[in-house]
Amino acid sequence: MTIQNRIAIDETRFIQGLRAAAETLPGPDAPTFADAFDRFGDARVVLLGEATHGTHEFYAARAAITRRLIERHGFNIVAVEGDWPDIARIDAYTRHRASRPRRGEPFLRFPTWMWRNEEVLAFADWLRGHNEALPEEDRASMHGLDVYSLSESIHAVIAYLDANDPAAATEARRRYACLMPWRDEPQRYGREVEYGTLRDCEDAVVAQLQSLLAERMEYMREDGEAFFDAEQNARIVRAAEQYYRAMYRGAASSWNLRDRHMFDTLLRLMAHREDARAVIWAHNSHIGNASATAMGWRGEFNIGELVRAAYGDEAVLVGFGTDRGTVAAASDWGADMHVKNVRPARDDSWEAAFRRTGHARSLTDWRGHKDRGLVELLSQTLLERAIGVIYRPETELASHYFEAVIADQFDAFVWFEETRAVTPLGHERPRGAPETWPFGL
Repeated sequence: MTIQNRIAIDETRFIQGLRAAAETLPGPDAPTFADAFDRFGDARVVLLGEATHGTHEFYAARAAITRRLIERHGFNIVAVEGDWPDIARIDAYTRHRASRPRRGEPFLRFPTWMWRNEEVLAFADWLRGHNEALPEEDRASMHGLDVYSLSESIHAVIAYLDANDPAAATEARRRYACLMPWRDEPQRYGREVEYGTLRDCEDAVVAQLQSLLAERMEYMREDGEAFFDAEQNARIVRAAEQYYRAMYRGAASSWNLRDRHMFDTLLRLMAHREDARAVIWAHNSHIGNASATAMGWRGEFNIGELVRAAYGDEAVLVGFGTDRGTVAAASDWGADMHVKNVRPARDDSWEAAFRRTGHARSLTDWRGHKDRGLVELLSQTLLERAIGVIYRPETELASHYFEAVIADQFDAFVWFEETRAVTPLGHERPRGAPETWPFGL
């Protein structure tokens, strides 16, 4: 099926309009790549997407844009689709702080390559160097938004209380004991509760969060940053307990709970520091406005939609796409990572439309665009591809495509015609790496 069959406007005008509106870009590793993104420096929140979780160009481009926004425009928070305790290890490294208490090494849970890769390491090294000469209160920070770290977050809360309030730590152990048998298999906990064979732990984890908050003024007098970290971990335990039960009620329920938690975490980060300005890294399916996609049409919302509602024109949603190349992905959840070939995009997709412009790399920006003709061109319903940590090219249409109106989903779109897989880090610590090395290699 061609674009002409799917849209009501002339195909030639459509492609010519996209071609004319697209601004060519150098490669994402070029020193001048991020120059074109100064236009977004007036925002409070810039959301940078990705069409896959395993593509070098997406990681490199987001890193370059983020460096520009930090250096030239005063952005000071990087919030990513990763677990809070794991990303806290990177944050401690980049801000020259002591590591947070943790259970085990970071980034060892599937999918390890999503954050344990050379591209993220290069950004962490840059951010550490950028922060080095700055006063502690002015250093840019990096945080995880996700909800999956049940076990690590329980450990972090108890470790914090052990150091600051041993009696409260004993009570925390009692409350969290309900979840402890399931901390490494939280999906089983959710299944047993939803099928009625196990009593839920909701009251206990809520009580623990309330207990922590009740003493917040006292704890914050000792160390406000340490308390903020412990509070967030207690919130994660509460959200994770809800999430793993919601998994068995349907996809929309668990998806919405997860993205609501990510949005709430962002709001707390923004409130935590003065003059906060944030860059978010997450999949297109999270940072684009879900109400403009099949996701929203079936009852799902996401962080992009919530940020748009909260920040209005002070938020910029930037999607990323590719036509073909290679990607780091698995065939099933928990399976080994492979470098897989990405099929050329379907002819009835947005990716095919951008491919037909003939640009190898481009930025198309319609944020506040005065030419309504461009917005009209982008206000069609076409397929869009989403590859997460799993890629199944043999069932690509059913597994990886959904309908979207890109004009309302994003404010701008970054296009790479051909891309390659990220480079996962090996198991050996690089020679000369400091003890605060963020990946525990």
